[in-house]
Amino acid sequence: MRLLVLIAASVSVLPLATPARAEPPAKELFGAVTRPADMPSRVLGFYAKGCLAGAEALPVDGPAWQVMRLSRNRAWGHPALINFLEKFAREVPRVNGWPGILVGDIAQPRGGPMKTGHASHQIGLDADVWLTPMPNRPLSRAEREDMAAADMVRDDKLDVSQNWTKGQHALIKAAAQKSQVERIFVNAAIKKALCREATGDRSWLQRVRPMYGHNWHMHIRMACPAGEADCQSQDPVPAGEGCGKELDYWFSDAVLHPRPGGKPKPPMEMSALPNACRAVLNAP
Repeated sequence: MRLLVLIAASVSVLPLATPARAEPPAKELFGAVTRPADMPSRVLGFYAKGCLAGAEALPVDGPAWQVMRLSRNRAWGHPALINFLEKFAREVPRVNGWPGILVGDIAQPRGGPMKTGHASHQIGLDADVWLTPMPNRPLSRAEREDMAAADMVRDDKLDVSQNWTKGQHALIKAAAQKSQVERIFVNAAIKKALCREATGDRSWLQRVRPMYGHNWHMHIRMACPAGEADCQSQDPVPAGEGCGKELDYWFSDAVLHPRPGGKPKPPMEMSALPNACRAVLNAP
């Protein structure tokens, strides 16, 4: 009996096993990396669940573009997207007379989930282009952080605001007509205005898709580049212009005045990404 008491006493003072520390969410891991992976360029996964090896940075200043919000370090992309943006920007003065474009978020140095702002932009094939014209002068670093983009949508969210002009229409149309572009996301009020104003060949409207937010920019999404076997394509764009009754949902009360609440999704873990993303994350 005495022996049992001694055994019980000794067991009671043993330290409890410490549970293994959970790995931080993927957004924390990818958000902490400041440089691209020193690997050949490679897209891994889907626009909203993947990563990017061998990313290339869009220069912060170009002949017809300036990168905004430099502190975010999100001007990285697949070389095909960077090449597209540089060429497209140079065309803008001929397209609508603007000096150039202001470029917002593209992707992090190694892609992956972001701490704030986006569900997609993970594989270096998404880019936000402001619908505010680039000024005809270099912006300071402070201006690039603090300058507000013009809101293209009215307060009631039913149509475009007075900031909307033919310049924005021409910019979106020119981007949507590019063969490399898979989709362009804009606010439904902007899509409504494009549908109302477009003349002649309207086939480009098919690629312009309504989306929550996107009041101040267009979100350009490139198709998977040739040879990128690990890039997961999005389902084809639905047939038709996407005008008329197809837009009605976006102006319903459920969208314009959503009920508060709803449990947020847990942050994405590394296990949700392609296995090769860990090698990208850990590469020099």
